[in-house]
Amino acid sequence: MANLKAIRDRIKSVKNTKKITEAMRLVAAARVRRAQEQVTSTRPFADRLAQVLYGLQTRLRFEEANLPLLKKREVKSVGILVVSGDRGLCGGYNNNVIKRAEMRAKELKSQGIDYKFVIVGRKALQYFQRREYPIDASYFGLEQIPTAAEANKIADELLSLFLSESVDRIELIYTRFISLVSSNPVVQTLLPLDTQGLEAQDDEIFRLTTRGGEFQVERQKVSTDVRPLAKDMIFEQDPVQILDSLLPLYLSNQLLRALQEAAASELAARMTAMSNASDNAAQLIGTLTLSYNKARQAAITQEILEVVGGAEALN
Repeated sequence: MANLKAIRDRIKSVKNTKKITEAMRLVAAARVRRAQEQVTSTRPFADRLAQVLYGLQTRLRFEEANLPLLKKREVKSVGILVVSGDRGLCGGYNNNVIKRAEMRAKELKSQGIDYKFVIVGRKALQYFQRREYPIDASYFGLEQIPTAAEANKIADELLSLFLSESVDRIELIYTRFISLVSSNPVVQTLLPLDTQGLEAQDDEIFRLTTRGGEFQVERQKVSTDVRPLAKDMIFEQDPVQILDSLLPLYLSNQLLRALQEAAASELAARMTAMSNASDNAAQLIGTLTLSYNKARQAAITQEILEVVGGAEALN
């Protein structure tokens, strides 16, 4: 009976764990929907910014504009912005981006280039602090779905590092969202800005849908409709000055999009991890139930044998 009670307690514990993992999966799914809504809501500003930048490009040549954010310097020091999560229980999401950042730091060191980290997320911060990597600034406890205010705050720190020439290039390492079961840590150069990257390009947005009771992600190509500015348009300011004011906004918009992609990747990884945990719990419950039934049947059989043996002894 003691063995039966232990198995019953184990089944109850696993069932409670399954309820928790299932709830966490559904919460992550709801937040993925919020993330996709935010991506959609920020598109009008991004489209308008692309329209203006494209119009300015037709009026002047970016290569000839002597602007600090476009100026390329000899690279002696690099700032590495690493985007991770504040919490675990999301599979290999945090570990993958941390390992990619560590690999990039070793590559720069082997080339004789100094580096310093700007960290987003408590997990990466704890990892690099324990190993005494150079950290210039850190941000954690941010909203689960990144906001423009948070992106602007981080962008200001990056601009300060670059314009003060503390670093000659700033790279971003984040996890690009591909699907619910796939994400890819990538390295992207943020500063100096690439003039080719300022051109209007096609984009894509992701949508979380359900089909047959299962979550699926659909990616939709979106074209940015840009047109040259009217030839008779008169600028009150020099177009170079306008461009100089718009480039920080472009940087903040690029950073916000990367934060949104990273958040979607983290939530998708948590959904997948919790779904796998729920499936494993269900499988374990089935195994334990089978063991419980076998043990219970053996106990009943033993009791019957004892009763029969006692009756025969009386006879």
